[in-house]
Amino acid sequence: MAEFKHLVIVKFKEGVVVEEMVKGMEKLVSEIDAVKSFEWGQDVEGQEMLRQGFTHVFVMTFSKKEDYATFATHPSHLEFSGPFSAAIEKIVVLDFPSVIVKPPA
Repeated sequence: MAEFKHLVIVKFKEGVVVEEMVKGMEKLVSEIDAVKSFEWGQDVEGQEMLRQGFTHVFVMTFSKKEDYATFATHPSHLEFSGPFSAAIEKIVVLDFPSVIVKPPA
């Protein structure tokens, strides 16, 4: 069965302390066992025309879609969603079963 991914791409509002948002996200995923893995990054190479203002990406991996549903309804996630959403100027969210073409070495 394919893993399930939760991909969030954001542009934070001017003046947001991004490090606080990232620490909050790291704390959140550490509290919820349904999250199999979490990674994030900040764009450093993208051309403005292509990234359209988006600066950060967050990727969570779940063993199955049901684990994502557990995460999405978890009280800690619901609590964090308010401040996180308030800090966002633009967002794209994709939730999908992943298709691994070349597994990690």
